[in-house]
Amino acid sequence: MANTPSTMLPLGTTAPEFSLRDTITGKTFDLQTLKGTKGTLIMFICNHCPFVKHVNPELKRLGEEYQEKGIGIVAISSNDVANYPQDGPDLMKETAKKEGYSFPYLYDKTQQVAADYQAACTPDFFLFDRKMNLVYRGQLDDSRPGNGIALTGNDIRNALNALLEGNEIDPHQKPSIGCNIKWKKA
Repeated sequence: MANTPSTMLPLGTTAPEFSLRDTITGKTFDLQTLKGTKGTLIMFICNHCPFVKHVNPELKRLGEEYQEKGIGIVAISSNDVANYPQDGPDLMKETAKKEGYSFPYLYDKTQQVAADYQAACTPDFFLFDRKMNLVYRGQLDDSRPGNGIALTGNDIRNALNALLEGNEIDPHQKPSIGCNIKWKKA
């Protein structure tokens, strides 16, 4: 298991635009269609990463709790499926159904979206305000596979709640830790 940290895209960065296919519905969505009225959470995940498998229950809860509060939530997989076929679109759809995702699970075939967001690991979280400026990037919480710390989503929940309440989000944020994005070989 790799322990790759987030690159920590600078706060205030405007969300890069994208248009990707949702593996659940087969429809193509762009960022403007998916953004929430109060904010947007973009998560880079994949199917096979043990870090993502560990946080899947919390990802489901985030979707159930925050989408109805005006937060657009999107999951994106950008891994090289030639070398990691378990992360391919058909299996992404199966994973989304099995885990009960209430949000789109998009496939970044070219890996351009991951590059634009400077995503480094799975999971990697990016929270944008209603103007699509980055207000949080980093970890879900301190829980990792095998470390014995309960999965709560505290870090991302604190940021989401502050955003919804109009409060300042603490700029001192911990990077996420996970498996590295599986980049295609040039």
